[in-house]
Amino acid sequence: MTSTDDAGLLAPVWAGSPVEEATGDRAFLQAMLNAEAALARAQDRAAGETVTAVAGNAARFDARSLALRARAGGNPVIPLVADLTAAVAERVPEHAEFVHRGATSQDILDSALMLMAARALDLTLADLTHTANVLGALAAEHRRTPMPGRTLTQHAVPTTFGLKAAGWRALVLDAHDRLARVRTSLPAQLGGAAGTLAAFGDHGLGLLAAYARETGLAEPELPWHVLRTPVADLGAVLAFCSGALGKIAADVLVLSRTEVGELAERAGGGSSAMPHKCNPARATLIAAAARQVPALASVLLGSLVAEDERPAGAWHAEWLPLREALRLTGGAAHTARTLCADLVVHPDRMRADLDLTGGLILTERLLTELEPAQGRAAARHLVTDAARRASRQGTDLFQDPELTTRLPAQTLTRLADATGYLGSAPALVDRALARGCAPAGTNTHQAAPDPESQDTP
Repeated sequence: MTSTDDAGLLAPVWAGSPVEEATGDRAFLQAMLNAEAALARAQDRAAGETVTAVAGNAARFDARSLALRARAGGNPVIPLVADLTAAVAERVPEHAEFVHRGATSQDILDSALMLMAARALDLTLADLTHTANVLGALAAEHRRTPMPGRTLTQHAVPTTFGLKAAGWRALVLDAHDRLARVRTSLPAQLGGAAGTLAAFGDHGLGLLAAYARETGLAEPELPWHVLRTPVADLGAVLAFCSGALGKIAADVLVLSRTEVGELAERAGGGSSAMPHKCNPARATLIAAAARQVPALASVLLGSLVAEDERPAGAWHAEWLPLREALRLTGGAAHTARTLCADLVVHPDRMRADLDLTGGLILTERLLTELEPAQGRAAARHLVTDAARRASRQGTDLFQDPELTTRLPAQTLTRLADATGYLGSAPALVDRALARGCAPAGTNTHQAAPDPESQDTP
């Protein structure tokens, strides 16, 4: 390891995750080589086979040297073409002319970005599917497990943990569906010097279709050198996905506080200073990712404002933010998979917390009971005054003298049972779980070719 290697020291949410390898420098280098090989195959089968054989292993090329030489031309494709051409010429000299033939640097780099995104999204989609399945089982198990509902940080009315988990699952499925749509539409890029395909003569459109097939990416309607919809879509969907996972993390962080204790991570993180700590480390990492990706997405959306037929700066600004957004979102999805599978639920604590306010959590229920006889305004005035007295005196709401004179003791006992005021929460859980989810690990999306995988043990 050199001092320039990115070991993920400051990014524990994606360090060691599958998406790290899929988005590393070697993986991106391989994606550029795959794009070059696909272009050669689309133009000449024999030459394409030679280029593919030479380009099939990124390890034969010096990524650090490419990075340093990229400063001269502003991108790494220029030195890569020189090295790949030389390597092909050593094997079959007459095939060297088909390396990068008719293309511009942005064609290769954009296609490589889409290939890298395809691999990262496939991994993320698999993790989201698994997480949705886990949350579905959790929601079904706890469809009637009562807990305090909280609005603006305060107890509101009772809900169930099953409904909360069903809501998490709905967000995960929403993220999955959006990612899947973007995944299937990731396009190849081929336009030549200024997006006209002029270097390919009368065969430009046919070559564009062939190139897309060879890469395994979608065929674009137009070259998109300055039409950055694919990158903007990626940025937006990654921000949504990270935010959806961040909502789960935010709830886990609040509900695992010492004074709440309704949830816990089975294997929490430790502290360098306090031996007793069992921190919600996974939720913390997801929450951190969710705060970063929207800022990265803003750069990608900002690059829509790209001048001319190929821009200076706008395109170049996308590379690192896109890769980091893919890494953070993929890392968050992989972390959420473990978080949800290992989540410890404390139903007894949830039930006990329902009683923390001495019945105040049920004022809405009292209003519903009193309104028919008292009228809406009078009932609200009665309950409001009783609630204030109970809060001020630290007494139970259902023992307030004004209420006991208006409602029978048996009725008050029934109304005071928070577990009997769950509304349609269990039915809502059932409704949410009717939404299907593909089996864990299933991937119905076409994976882009990955010659490098043949070299991986």
